Order: sequence, then structure tokens, then C-alpha cells
Amino acid sequence: MSDYRPPVKDLKYALEHFGRLEELTAHERYGHVDPETLEAVIDEHSRFMAEVWAPTDRDGDTEGLTWTPEGVTTPESFKPAWDKFVEGGWQGFNLEPEYGGMGFPASVFSVGSEVSSGSNAAFAMLPGLTTGACELLEAWGTEEQKEVYLTKMVRGQWSGTMNLTEPHAGSDVGLSSTKAVPVGDGSFRITGTKIFISFGDNDLVKNIVHLVLARTPDAPPGTKGISLFLVPKFLPDADGNPAEPNDVSCVSIEEKMGIHSSPTCVMSFGDDDGAIGWLIGEENQGMRAMFTMMNAARLAVAVQATGIADAGYQKAVDYASERTQGSEIGGDTPGPVPIVVHPDVRRMLLEMKSSIEAMRNLSVHTASCLDLSKVSEGEESDRHRESVELLTPVAKSWCSDTGLRVNSLAVQVYGGMGYIEESGVSQHFRDQRITAIYEGTNGIQAMDLVGRKIGLRMGGAFADLMAEMRGVLVELGKVEELSDTERELEAALDRLQDTTDWIMENGLADPRDALAGATPYLEMFGLTAGGWTMARQAVAAVDQLDEEGADTAYLQAKVTTARFFCEQLLPKVHSLAAAVTAGHQILFDIDVEALPSV
Repeated sequence: MSDYRPPVKDLKYALEHFGRLEELTAHERYGHVDPETLEAVIDEHSRFMAEVWAPTDRDGDTEGLTWTPEGVTTPESFKPAWDKFVEGGWQGFNLEPEYGGMGFPASVFSVGSEVSSGSNAAFAMLPGLTTGACELLEAWGTEEQKEVYLTKMVRGQWSGTMNLTEPHAGSDVGLSSTKAVPVGDGSFRITGTKIFISFGDNDLVKNIVHLVLARTPDAPPGTKGISLFLVPKFLPDADGNPAEPNDVSCVSIEEKMGIHSSPTCVMSFGDDDGAIGWLIGEENQGMRAMFTMMNAARLAVAVQATGIADAGYQKAVDYASERTQGSEIGGDTPGPVPIVVHPDVRRMLLEMKSSIEAMRNLSVHTASCLDLSKVSEGEESDRHRESVELLTPVAKSWCSDTGLRVNSLAVQVYGGMGYIEESGVSQHFRDQRITAIYEGTNGIQAMDLVGRKIGLRMGGAFADLMAEMRGVLVELGKVEELSDTERELEAALDRLQDTTDWIMENGLADPRDALAGATPYLEMFGLTAGGWTMARQAVAAVDQLDEEGADTAYLQAKVTTARFFCEQLLPKVHSLAAAVTAGHQILFDIDVEALPSV
């Protein structure tokens, strides 16, 4: 049994106040998500993850993976856990009932995915990627592709991957050189090499469905010439069962800093005659289709970062409560005392706890915008969709950076023991580090934010979000205890508005000025959005304190963490503003030749 404990009460609280379930369940699509069903599903999923998946986490980190020319072998404990996962139907958590899924909203799936990542972040990538591949096929696949592949993927019998980058291309997918030559019968022969393919091979499922970006003959250069293809590891027979091996192979796996049990594969397509694949969507429109999976993956990274952060935080709280050292400062308790009583340890724990709550709130809110965009119509649907576009790079980057900070603090709480692998806390730090890199590095997300997202609808999407965020100030003003929270949030919103105006004005004159400050701007945005959600949390908790039978201690803690975040962490936005508005010139005042230290 692992020491990870799914934060079930906090998950339900976040859903209650940020999932907007009352709005969602008024629509037929989510009408089955009644409170009793929702509570039962969250409880059972959390129990399953704690009892079945979490015990595999340490195995995955220490035992790792084995590669041979025949494929990848996962740790011994994984197969039984995966089979139970499939048996429980958990792969279809948020997928369409038409194909065997449960059809829960993305906001509910978000809290479920957090628990999966907290239990075993590396293992959770397998169902996470498969979910993204299913959503892509739901949106872009042909009826035949859905019939043959989708149902098996939704049930967890087959898995899915995302094959984008190549050795020479890195994040510039437009440089992709993988080829797709039409055969004449509707299929294509795929040849090329893809790298950094998570779960590109595994021994847990009967077939793997690769979604591969490639170029057809005479395709235009850059991303405009990219098409998307479905390339299975095994070609299905007439009955849809895996049969003849396709010309696809995992030629190696990477030795990584963390997520040791997630195989990061180098995939080779077409070493012999060419791998057989089928076009998804329209030719030369592959990036449009792939963004369905990429954007889902970016929001999933925010959730993953939250889960890993909470796993590290739980260890830190337990250790601080048990480890005795020193005397109580300002108290009468003789030493040694549990280190949790020391002010600096308490500061670290409260920063961790409040940050995790803000990360969770922001992720669930963003997911609820995605849900509402699906059930709304016209301008309302467009408004929710724009919110998703605007907040996705913020959630992905700010949550992953903040998650790394949380797990760094977890190591710090342990002191020297945190640096020892035996403690287990260092694994979460190592696992967390990748979240700021994959699915588009955080620098790329920041460039996307300032280059495209704040300009959506000529800045209208940003203006709408700012108006929504300022709306909570009125509620804060009604509670004397939250006056400092109101002051700091209003100041942060003003600062974010000012720096956004600067970027919009100066970025037009010289894009280098906007890009030079993009990363600190995204951090400002994330802190402010996180502060907004925490202010909403505080208002909701204060209101609930007056209800009969209220859980006073729990709700008061919600107020305290919200106040700590807004009053002690949120003011950092002001120090970031100088970096946002500094312009690009100082970055280039030093010659490249002067950068080396020797």
C-alpha cells in the first residue's frame, strides 16, 4: 500500500465551486452526472488509484523499463494494475458513451486525472495519451476508423500515441520530413523517424494506434504541408483484431531524469516496405486535427503537475509532523519538537498547500470552460472556447512551474533526507521536471500567449476574462476578514492590465519586445488567475461557514490558504512587471562570444 492519499474532499470542493456542474447538468449531454453518481465515481476511482496504481509508483521508478528489439517491457506490477484499470472501464472516463465511455465532463475527468498522476505520474501517461487520441478520432476520424479503432481504445484494449517531432526538428514541427506516399487503395506508405514518443511501445495492450504527422508528395513546406495519419502497430484483420505486424518499430528508449516507467521511444516507420497508414481528416490539414490532441495534452499537463505536487506535499506534511528537531520558538514545549511547529517549515507547507489549491482550481475552471463550449451555442460557445484558448498556455506553464517549486520545497522540508533517494520525495521532484518541457516548452507557451492568445478577438477575450476576474472584488469587499485579499488582488489585476497594454502596444512596434518579456508575463498571468480562483474559494468558504452543520475547521483552512496565496504570493506580480516591460535590447547587449564563462 502506497502512502499517497487522494485528496477526495478537496477534489469535490474544487468541482463544486469551479466545475460549474449545475450549468452543465442542465444540458442533455451531461444530464446523467447527478450528485450521487458523481460522488460515487470520484470515491471509487480514488479508492482504485490508491489501492491498485499507487503501489506501482516506486516499482516504476526503481525497476524502470527494459528494451529489446522485440519491444518494451514494463515493470512486473504494471500489467495486473492495467488489467484491473481496463476491467473497471476507467479509460473511458470522459469519452463518448456511443463508443463505450462514461461521458463525464472534462472538469470531472480533470480531478480524476489528478489522482492518477498523484498515484503514478509515469503510468498515468498511458491512459492520458490514449484519451487524447480518442478525442482526436472522435472529432476527425472516419466512421470506419471509429468502428475499427475507437471502441477498442475507449475500452483500454488498445492505446494511442502522438508522433510529432523528429531528430532535426525539435519543437519546429514544420520541419517534419516523414513521408507518406499514397498506395492507390486509400492507404499510404509511411517512412521516417519520430523521437520523444511517450508509450510508443509497451507490453500492456494488444495494439498501439500511432497518430503520425507526415508529408504527402508535393506538399507545401512548413506546417501547411503536414498531414495526419493513423498507423497501427498491428494491422487489423477482417474482424478488427490485431493480425499482421506493421512496418513500425521502437528502435530505442531514452534514459531519463524522471518518469522512469514511461517509455520515451524513438520510433521508426518503414524500415522495410513502409508502414501502412490511413489519412485522418484532409490532406495538408494535419496540424488542425493534431491540435485537438495537443491542446488536450497541455491542459492534462497542468493536471498532472498538480497531482505530482500533491504527492510530494503529502510526504512533506507527514515528515514535518514526525521529524523532531530543535525547541519551540516562542513556546513552552521543551525540545525536541516536530519541525512542523517551526515558522519557516510552516511557511513552506502553507505555500505548497495554497499553491496546489490554486493550481487545481485553475485547471478545473479551464476544463469547465471546455465543457460549456461543447453544450452552448453561438456567441456563448465562442466565449467559452476563447477562454479555453487563452487559459490553456497559462494553466500548462504556470501549474508546471509552480508544481516544480512545490516539490522543491518538499525536498527542502526533508532537509538532507530529501536529497536521499530512500526518502522517496526526490522522485516527485524528478518526475515533475518534465512537465515544464513537453507538450510545448513553457517558453513556447509564453510566446503563444503574447503572440496570439491575448490578441484573440482584438483583445476581447482578454477583456472579458479581466471583467470576470474583477467581479469577485465586490464579494471580497463584503467580508472584513478579506480586505487585504481584495486589495492585493485588485492591485495584481491592475498590474496585469498595465503590462498587457504595454505588450499589445510595443509588441506591434517590435515583436522582440513582447517575446523578451513573455515568460515573466505568463507567470504574472498565472499568479493573478490563481489568485482570482483563491479569492473565489475564500468567498465561497466564508458563505458556507454560516450554514448549519458546516465543517468549520475545513472551511476556515480554505479561507486561510486563500488569504496566504493572495496576500503573500500574489504580490510577486509587481516585481515581475519590470522584466515584462524591459524590452529586448538588454538581452542582446552582450555578445554571444561573451556568454561562456571561460
